[in-house]
This record gives sequence, C-alpha cells and structure tokens, in this order.
Amino acid sequence: MQVRLYCPVPLAAGATLALPEAAAHHARDVLRLSVGDEVTLLNGLGGEYRARLATVDKKHVAAEILEFHQRESEPPYPITIAQSLATGDKMDWVIEKSVELGAAAIVPLAAARSVLRLDPARAAKRAAHWQAIVQSACEQCGRNRVPAVAPVTPLLDWLATQADTPGLKLMLSPVHAQKFSELAPPVPGTPIALLIGPEAGLSDAEEAAAQAAGFQPVLLGPRVMRTETAALAALAAIHGRWGDF
Repeated sequence: MQVRLYCPVPLAAGATLALPEAAAHHARDVLRLSVGDEVTLLNGLGGEYRARLATVDKKHVAAEILEFHQRESEPPYPITIAQSLATGDKMDWVIEKSVELGAAAIVPLAAARSVLRLDPARAAKRAAHWQAIVQSACEQCGRNRVPAVAPVTPLLDWLATQADTPGLKLMLSPVHAQKFSELAPPVPGTPIALLIGPEAGLSDAEEAAAQAAGFQPVLLGPRVMRTETAALAALAAIHGRWGDF
C-alpha cells in the first residue's frame, strides 16, 4: 500500500521540499523510510502528489515531487456530523470513523445532557487533538480533502446559526420520527447535516430548537443506538441508499 503523508503546505510537481515535522517524523521514525522510497503527499486541497524521498536524516526529510494526480474520493453529498460530546475515547472513535465514511466537517457540540464537560482551554486542546485524528484518518483512507473540526460549541448556540442554512437537516431520534428509508433522495451536491445527541439524549428544549431550525427527526430502525454508533450508521445508510457504496 502506498504511504500517504499529510503536508499542509503548497505542493507542485517538480519541486523539492522539506516535509513538515509531523510528516517527517512519521516517514523517518515510524515507517523507517529511506532515500528513494516513493510516497504520496496530500495537502488537503484536493488531488495528490507522487513523490520520492531525496533526503532522510535526523534533522529533516525532503521529498522530490514527481507528478500530480487529480484523484478524488469525496461522496456526492457534503455531510456535516454535528456530534454531541461523548465520554472517554468515543469522540475520537466517531471522528475517525466519520472521516473514513466521508464526512466533510465535524462539529463537536456541548449538549445539556453531555457528561463530558470542557473548559475553554481543554476544549481548544481537544479540538486540536481531533483535527490531528482527522488528518491521520485521511492519510489512511485515501481522502485528499481534509475535513475541518469546528470549535466545541454549545448545542443551542449552534442551532441558532442553522435556521437559514440550506440543505437537508436530519436529527437522529429513537421515537416519533420518520424512517430513513422513507426520505426522498436529495439532489446530488445538497449539503446534509446530521445532528447526534449525547449518551442521555437531547433535552426537550434542544429537540424543539432543532426542529425550529429545520432538522427532521429520523429513525434508523427499531433499535436504540449508542451515540458513538448513530453517526456511523447514518453515514453508511446515506451512502448505501443515495451515495457511493
């Protein structure tokens, strides 16, 4: 399998560049690559670059960019995962797997019933940690566009910004909801937002605010899913019914 390295810098065929620290460390210290080994570079802006390592030493790793390939692996719908904060490593799991399943953006939300509580400093650190997970997931799964992780936002504050946002808005709900299989497929390219509640579910006020912002309650079968399962099941359902599965 071709080694893929995320390099958030301008890339161009014919150039030789020193790899950013994280990519250099991964190539030299983790993968033990040597001069002459070929890698694929991506900068998150689309397409990918075939490159050959020109220098590998303790101070830096440099690569010669050989050619550009306009390869894309994005699904036909840009999907935002609005995920309420979950405890332990559940958020890491949801974010990593959502990227593998094609999510275009991640919005971590502080819901009324979220068990995980983050002060501003911890929230900023977690967001940076989650963005690093996104980058690694893109390297692994073959995506060339890197989704952004938004700052942790109170759920009601985020919903207040969504009323005039276009697209299909879905709120996963175990009760009083339309079946996903009954939804009409949107036009390709339509933005889709998926709102996922925390372990204890959304509060009545949050559900009301979500519906006022245009979110439709949607049921994914007769079983109640955990918060870390719901987004992934919804992404798989969208791709299987409307997308590229």
